[in-house]
Amino acid sequence: MARYIARRLLLAIPVLLGASFLIFAMVFALPGDPIRALGGDRPLPVSVQNELREQYNLDDPLPVQYAKYVGALAQGDFGQDFSGRPVSEIISERFPVTLKLATVAILFEIVFGLLAGILAGIRRKSFFDSLVLVSTTLIVSIPVFVLGFLGQYVFGLRLGLFPIAGLNDGLRSYLLPGFVLAALSLAYVARLTRTSLVENLRNDYVRTAKAKGLTPASVVGKHTLRNSLIPVVTYLGADFGLLLSGAIVTEGIFNIPGLGRAVFDAVRSQEGAVVVGIVTLFVFIYIFFNLLVDVLYAALDPRIRYE
Repeated sequence: MARYIARRLLLAIPVLLGASFLIFAMVFALPGDPIRALGGDRPLPVSVQNELREQYNLDDPLPVQYAKYVGALAQGDFGQDFSGRPVSEIISERFPVTLKLATVAILFEIVFGLLAGILAGIRRKSFFDSLVLVSTTLIVSIPVFVLGFLGQYVFGLRLGLFPIAGLNDGLRSYLLPGFVLAALSLAYVARLTRTSLVENLRNDYVRTAKAKGLTPASVVGKHTLRNSLIPVVTYLGADFGLLLSGAIVTEGIFNIPGLGRAVFDAVRSQEGAVVVGIVTLFVFIYIFFNLLVDVLYAALDPRIRYE
């Protein structure tokens, strides 16, 4: 297992480099001059523009810029934005916000998604099963920004249950955006859990357990559910990495100052160092959670071993 983890971590290095280079190249290819844009309606003096281009290596070719960036990154320097603020400081300030939002979202997925899927799988072809299938199909078909505005209008403005924007109310501020962020994945978790549970309930070992006189709760809880959770854990592990990096729309709708919002603002202002630094962090998080899922496989199914 240790050798497998070490090998996966080594393979992550070229993935991180490749992802960061692609993002760096796309930011480099964006039209416009970010230095001129800094002055707004009053252009900066030419001497100041030249000094800034030299400071941020903007006059160098793309390979040279990227090589200098990677060299600084290897020393723990994520670079600076055009106002001189370190990117690492932006990440340390915004990351806890996005982490809290993603944690609330994944808890919604685990609690409501798993519960709905398990009950629908046990009560197959019942009214509740049909309700889960119809409601999850409806949620999947609604775009995130529409769901966000509906949530703000119904639960924020009309019912007054949750704040509609900002983080002024502590944990309550994360509940509504967390549910909106989790809604699409929650529907997939419920359907995946139901399908996996239904398939496993048809296996021979389930009939054997029932023939031995085990109660339905014991058959599902001790035997069927554990095998059924393997694909669900796979999805949840990968999805948590996506939740951390895919909250740009949700953070924008609810005015949440997280990493997704920081990436959006950085792309608009062509802050290459900020975009590359945060996206590289997203890629690392995604790789880490995929590795964590692989390790959890062995805990859920003893037949799985890594050489």
